[in-house]
Amino acid sequence: MTTLTIILTDGPYISEYAEMAYKIAKAALVHHKVNIFLYLDAVHIPKGSQNPVLFVNIGRLFEELASNGATIRACPRCAAARGYQATDGVCQEYLPGIRITSLYDLAEMLKESDKVIALSK
Repeated sequence: MTTLTIILTDGPYISEYAEMAYKIAKAALVHHKVNIFLYLDAVHIPKGSQNPVLFVNIGRLFEELASNGATIRACPRCAAARGYQATDGVCQEYLPGIRITSLYDLAEMLKESDKVIALSK
């Protein structure tokens, strides 16, 4: 099975990159393994308490991807700098299935990937 890795750097409502990543990942999950790495402001995407009124809840979409088999990891340094703390990768503020782990996870994702998409300004 081939592997696709998507790297995101923008927060959930700064641009449409998170929603684009969701659509790409959802389609790819049919025949591929999918990794998503959240870096910089993208670590805000899985925050569970977000309740956008005029937009789709991006965090819930990423929760769906994780429940369908996508591996979604967040940079620990980026997360800590923005107030998120994790115990054994689990952040109480994050939606289920999305973990704060290690920047080394990104290296492993890239190493195993057949294709990489970076959505960033």
